[in-house]
Amino acid sequence: MSLDDLYREVILDHYRNPRHRGRLDHATGHAEGQNPLCGDEVSLDLVVEDGRVTEVAVTGQGCSISQASASMMADIVIGKTIEEIAEISRRFRAMMDLDEGDPGIDASRPGEALGDLEALQGVRRFPVRIKCANLPWATLQEALQGPA
Repeated sequence: MSLDDLYREVILDHYRNPRHRGRLDHATGHAEGQNPLCGDEVSLDLVVEDGRVTEVAVTGQGCSISQASASMMADIVIGKTIEEIAEISRRFRAMMDLDEGDPGIDASRPGEALGDLEALQGVRRFPVRIKCANLPWATLQEALQGPA
């Protein structure tokens, strides 16, 4: 099995079996994001306590890339501080756009430190799909801004 095949399996697993699916009635942050070009939708609830994300719930519909990215994002941010999430978000954006350059990222494996999110690095070969992968992250940034 090639690395691309493995990445494809990870993406399909998160798409078919999304993690942290649902809503949170007690959310401290909420945001909704849409990609009008392809119809992707992401709705995100989260709970932040003492500067740390303790719960995340995601709903939405769309392509496998947007929904898998949302699932992976929810997995990786739970338990992280706002500062840690900012760094993960920065690394994810850099992975999706290596043209911008980032001296702290190995160009041969730009997602190496991002766990399952590394599976999405192949998306950057398809510029129109990068917005699909980035949608949950933009929605997360909005949800972190304040009250639900």
